[in-house]
Amino acid sequence: MEDLFGNPIDDKTSIPIFADVILPVPIPWMFTYMVPREMEPIIGIGFRVIVQFGTRKILTGIVGKIHQKPPKEYDAKPLLELLDNQPMVNPLQIKFWHWIADYYCCHIGEVMNAALPSGMKLNSESRLQLNPTFQDSGSDYPIDEREKIILDHLETEGELTFEACGKILELKSAHHIIKSLVAKEMVLVYEQLKEKFTPKIENRIRLSALFVSDKSALEALFAKLESKPKQEEIILKYLQQVPVYKDEKINHEGLDKKLLTESGISVNSLRTLIKNGIFEEFTKIISRFENLPTNPDTLSLSPVQEEALNQIKEAYKEKQTVLLHGITGSGKTSLYIKLVQEVMDSGSQVLLLLPEIALTTQMVNRLTKVFGNKMGVFHSKYSDNERVEVWQGVIQGRFQFVVGVRSAVFLPFDSLGLIIIDEEHETSYKQHDPAPRYHARDTAIMLAYLHQSKVLLGSATPSFESYYNARQKKYGLVELNLRYGEAQLPHFHMADILADKKKNLLKLDTTRLLREKIQEALNNQEQVLIFQNRRGYAPYINCEDCSWVLECDHCDVSLTYHQFGEEMRCHYCGFKQKVPTSCPACGSNNLVTVGQGTEKIEENLAMLFPEARIARMDLDTTRSKYGYQNLLENFSAGNVDILVGTQMITKGLDFGNVTVVGIVDADRLLYFPDFRSGERAFQQITQVAGRAGRRQKTGNVIIQSRKPDHPIYQSILSGDYRNFYLQEMGERQQFFYPPLVKNIKITSKHKEFKTAETAALHLKNLLQAIPVKKIILGPEKGLIGKIKNQYIFELLIKLDKNGQAPPIFKEHLKLVLEELAAAKAFKSVRFIIDVDPV
Repeated sequence: MEDLFGNPIDDKTSIPIFADVILPVPIPWMFTYMVPREMEPIIGIGFRVIVQFGTRKILTGIVGKIHQKPPKEYDAKPLLELLDNQPMVNPLQIKFWHWIADYYCCHIGEVMNAALPSGMKLNSESRLQLNPTFQDSGSDYPIDEREKIILDHLETEGELTFEACGKILELKSAHHIIKSLVAKEMVLVYEQLKEKFTPKIENRIRLSALFVSDKSALEALFAKLESKPKQEEIILKYLQQVPVYKDEKINHEGLDKKLLTESGISVNSLRTLIKNGIFEEFTKIISRFENLPTNPDTLSLSPVQEEALNQIKEAYKEKQTVLLHGITGSGKTSLYIKLVQEVMDSGSQVLLLLPEIALTTQMVNRLTKVFGNKMGVFHSKYSDNERVEVWQGVIQGRFQFVVGVRSAVFLPFDSLGLIIIDEEHETSYKQHDPAPRYHARDTAIMLAYLHQSKVLLGSATPSFESYYNARQKKYGLVELNLRYGEAQLPHFHMADILADKKKNLLKLDTTRLLREKIQEALNNQEQVLIFQNRRGYAPYINCEDCSWVLECDHCDVSLTYHQFGEEMRCHYCGFKQKVPTSCPACGSNNLVTVGQGTEKIEENLAMLFPEARIARMDLDTTRSKYGYQNLLENFSAGNVDILVGTQMITKGLDFGNVTVVGIVDADRLLYFPDFRSGERAFQQITQVAGRAGRRQKTGNVIIQSRKPDHPIYQSILSGDYRNFYLQEMGERQQFFYPPLVKNIKITSKHKEFKTAETAALHLKNLLQAIPVKKIILGPEKGLIGKIKNQYIFELLIKLDKNGQAPPIFKEHLKLVLEELAAAKAFKSVRFIIDVDPV
């Protein structure tokens, strides 16, 4: 037997092998374990292993390194178990994880925790068993009735989970009773590993081999079953579905048992046929994904698209990354399909990233028609089991092309040829909590660098960061300025809210112009999208007599009124309470709702257009697994006339019959305390406007505003992204903001206001001493000063993005945070680092 280094293993004299294991804990290093002799010939980098961590914890880890150096600080424990017969993570992924940990100032274990689907991380489940010493000698302690019930169950069942104890006693939690039994030394608590991933099993049946190989045996069987028509019918139905005499081999695969039992046959008769050996029953592991055919591509590109495709390929000769700046409806998806096909034909893998699940539904339907089973889909609405199947499918080569949201960058690709990032400007690509707080666009570019592959960034309204890199010649730049086919850009109309209010033309917060355009669309049997980036019925409830506002008990925000469910809800911590009937401050019953969310707009439109079929798309209506899909299918089928939605409806959706888009409160996007508010307003309004008139019919976009003359609206109306970018960049240059500098935001959180503030001030003093050129703003109280009973203070650091300033600063920052963590006054303060905040 040889070890991993090719040396013969001698159990008595060979040097032991050690594995550095990445564990899902927020600690900045790997942990060294001894590799048992029997694992040495198999184990390698990327294998999943089970280890003991501390005295009782059992964790799933990933082998990050194999070596022969024992740890100096502690005795290495042995690995408990090897979970797979092949690596689940490749060395390139581990290199990628290390880069993310370094760049985003987090720990490798946190990256691993985010990267692996939870179905691949075994968890330990606490269980009880009777203490053998108690069984032998009994106990002098008194036992109450509930403890006796648990002991009796343990006598008969041998072991119980904590959850089972609660169910037996009909309690939400039985922990206090278990704690008492442990203290009395009557029971022992131990950990049992629980595998999360379970393959999908299908029960199948097949005809016994005797009746397949010998036709006369089958004829004899039919003669025997003449008096048993139900059994005869089952065999005939099977032979219709599985023509064994045309091809004997197909009998081996058999037939899904459900196809027979659901066709109305006698289940008892089938049972008898299996018992008598005429049919064999067996199980088969099957995919959770439909078996879809791959259809040949009949896609034809316009001359403008062909030219853009050629420009992209030409740019790739010199650049790794290309920005495709194509206006809404210009046919960027068609270019993606062509590029994906070419890369797949070369034998390489492709990753297409989309910003949100809402967008995957429509895009996936289109791509499935072209790529069939070669394409996998990966997003958070999939179950743990489905995500594990996609992960394994990539390893096994089943999925050469994957469409997914930001977490898809962690899939185990080994030969990526192309990464496409659609709607690359979207903030949904940024992970906020928990760590790693990565940006999928930027990490994908690094992933492509590691694979030596190409990146295509697509957007009608590129992020300033990407457009800046393109103008600096770091990226290639290709522009598509015409819509596909005969489609024309929509006509923009500004609707002055204040002017309509003065003339008494404003009805239910809707201007006359918007009402007229909606009615016109309904008369022509066309569809309407209404955009309001606030869910719920109203932002808050207000007392008209004393101005009291109902606020969250745990956060510095007002509670949002949700009419559906009749409750007040905090969108930050989830706190809920019933709608008050009177003001607790002054006792008045004069409570009114202020502002409007998607619920209220839906109600208003129902009053204005009673004949219209109205639906709402926001977080509340799309919580279920297929919530997005069902809504989009209904809208696409023409079963909905008006769709009211939050930013979900702005993201790349393609509906041929939408001719009117209304933006209810554009000013809310614009007047937000953020240096990016202008950029965001331009992006969101342009994107939602792009949903209108995507076929032969010209669309209309109505923007309701109290300041219709604002310069940003003029830029949107003219569609002049370049001039808008240049104007905004002038301000960013003056005040040192990205993309000209690198931002790092550090947040201090604590349950006590003074402690959070003092910690932030102390942190600033320590950061000032770091020897790099920088600007430190703050500490300032967060925009929302308290969330989930934690007070928030923020520091913003601006660094020169070129040169060594960012890595030097990050290296010193680690030491500063270690120093603060060691200080008694700040032990309980939580410091959150956000690199490149959005």
